[in-house]
Amino acid sequence: MADVSPTEEPTSGGIVELRVHGVSGSGADHVLNRPYVYQVAGDRSGGFYRPRPGYPDSTGTGGVTLEAYRWSDLPSGTAVRTLSLVFLLPFMLCNVALWMHPAIHGWKNVVVALCRVLALTLTMLYVLSIVGVAVDLIAWRCMGTPSCMTGRSWLSWLGGRPTGLRLGVLALVPVAAIGLVWWLSTRLSHSFDAFRTRAPATSKHRLSAVGQWDGAPLVGRLRSVHVAAAFATLDGSLLAARASQHRSSTMVVLLAATGAVLLTCLVLLITVRSIDRTDPAPGMDAFFRGLRTIACGVTILVIVHIVISPAPWSRSRSLPGYGAIVAWLFVSQTVLVVILAVVVIWRRGGGRSDGRGRPAPLRALGAPVLVTIAAGLAVAFSAELVYRTADVLDGNGTTADSLVTSPPLAYKWAIFGFFLAVLSAFLAAGVATVLTRGRRWRAARAIVAADFPHAPPEAADRLRQVEQAVARARFTELLEPLTVVYAGLAALGLATSALGLFQIFPGDVVQQYVGLSEGFVNFFIGTGSYVIAALVLGLVIGGLFAYRTAGFRRYVGVLWDLGTFWPRAAHPFAPPCYAERAVPELAKRISYLVEQGHGVLLTGHSHGSVLLAATVLQLPARITDRVALLTHGSPLRRLYARLFPASVNVSALEEIGERVGWRWVNLWRDTDPIGGWIFAPHWAGEHETPAGPAAVDRRLTDPLDLVPPPSDSVPPPILAHWPSESEEAFAEAARDLIARLHPDRPGAG
Repeated sequence: MADVSPTEEPTSGGIVELRVHGVSGSGADHVLNRPYVYQVAGDRSGGFYRPRPGYPDSTGTGGVTLEAYRWSDLPSGTAVRTLSLVFLLPFMLCNVALWMHPAIHGWKNVVVALCRVLALTLTMLYVLSIVGVAVDLIAWRCMGTPSCMTGRSWLSWLGGRPTGLRLGVLALVPVAAIGLVWWLSTRLSHSFDAFRTRAPATSKHRLSAVGQWDGAPLVGRLRSVHVAAAFATLDGSLLAARASQHRSSTMVVLLAATGAVLLTCLVLLITVRSIDRTDPAPGMDAFFRGLRTIACGVTILVIVHIVISPAPWSRSRSLPGYGAIVAWLFVSQTVLVVILAVVVIWRRGGGRSDGRGRPAPLRALGAPVLVTIAAGLAVAFSAELVYRTADVLDGNGTTADSLVTSPPLAYKWAIFGFFLAVLSAFLAAGVATVLTRGRRWRAARAIVAADFPHAPPEAADRLRQVEQAVARARFTELLEPLTVVYAGLAALGLATSALGLFQIFPGDVVQQYVGLSEGFVNFFIGTGSYVIAALVLGLVIGGLFAYRTAGFRRYVGVLWDLGTFWPRAAHPFAPPCYAERAVPELAKRISYLVEQGHGVLLTGHSHGSVLLAATVLQLPARITDRVALLTHGSPLRRLYARLFPASVNVSALEEIGERVGWRWVNLWRDTDPIGGWIFAPHWAGEHETPAGPAAVDRRLTDPLDLVPPPSDSVPPPILAHWPSESEEAFAEAARDLIARLHPDRPGAG
């Protein structure tokens, strides 16, 4: 239980142990392992808690004052915000991809520009999917077909109306969709606005920018560009349909204006240094807002022109030009992904080693891989929306056939490619699991044999369980190559969508070159559609349960917590970065405690260690001189150094150690599939000097024993990635660091 009580500070000169939980963490009472807690700072979304005084065992190891920072509600917090994360998932992944590029000096701006242009294509695809539903399927096809209008009274009010009027009215649906993401991108970030800081950076490493860098100007400029491009995409779709039937001077002017808006958006995105300026630039910001206003005005003129244009509309099966626009957008995404991959592979440089010190040929491919996954997911979502709407309008028909409301071929190819990519990735994962099983189990047996050399015969089953836990934990290293394989297949699926430009059906190609019947291919497309629908439904249900159930968030909420850690630097419609609040809030609290005369022992589990790492890089030396760091289950080296090599690398980790005077201990287990060692995979010796990287990592034996202790009937549990606060090794490390914070105490250092 927790409530708010007046702050009671410890005696000046004491030690405060500040605990930060990992992703989807539990309540403050669980983090502190104390049933009665009260809040001393912050609010319900992110707050600092302490055990209530007066109850037994209200202090920590050595009598230190315990305090916990609970931030788990910052990435979600409300049902609206949690559900928005589901629908903004492709935007979020694309934004994270920008932070995954390697340290490529001289080519960073090229990679950033490519990621931002790819992010813009996702916004355009979002608009095109709504245009495909409202303008193409409903306004153009269904309302122009008497059989489709039968029994649909909700469409009859526009049935029989002029084509231009139908298109103009239904064009308001994508306008509303643009307004929705525009509104969400501003509304969701309001809760973090007050925590942005403008203090000068104290570290050269990019990790220090998380939570300190004021991204509001950049996000505002990117938002203006994306809104302008979104309206221009709608304008282009309407004008392409009108131009195929009629051309006039007004049409030429509107087309030129639309093209100018899109070209301006593209130029602005590739001028990285100008758009990234954080200093006040009223003229520049006014230009971006003016571009957005012009795009809105052009959209109004285009819709009015479509409605009042007197020229007749000739009938065609689909909205003229729409299928070609969609296919060309898929082609553009494929080309951009290939260029990005080539640049990263060419310029990623040396020093290629993974989190365990082995050569990593796939190192630093995160940017092209994740942006491909983001694009593939956006294409799948868009294709499913159009495909499912067409299925509803078809009634008893099948959208795999060439019916009146059949979706564009590019979407069919997209669904077909997505399903094949997912199926192939699952098969590749199965093959990799079987092929590496022997190697992983041999390593596990060697580790367990060293930990339990004298295991009794009755512990054979338990020994097998521990070996299995270690072998499974080592599967994490396989996720990187498997993700690269899936990204390659997804890119191939995007490329095949270009066949829709030539009116080539998937069934015809497969039947001609593979020998499978067209009906089998249509079954694949239908199955792929249901797979995408199940994925979307699962994300929605998962988001709701993650919001309502703390335990469920431990598994589902990981995606949101990790994806929204990085600032919005690529896509303005991505969910806002909660680190913009969490890191400054932690830095302010730590600084306050030190200025009050206390030493601070920072303990971070899992992603909490990443938050603390970013915080330490922002603290001045006068503060870090009174700070020690204890991490457990930390993914800093094993995952973050591999996925974000430009932001988290050995140099940044060493600077963190130097800032805290190497008062740093990292606890890790071989059974942990997420956390690991940071500098060296060994157990620090008892007589080792507690300074430098060699003394940081301490390996924990997991479980503590194979057989039940005399006081229990079951053996100690396998903790894997669970927090270590209740273990004696944690208390021993805490005592060690507390002694180093008190160099005048006997036995310190």
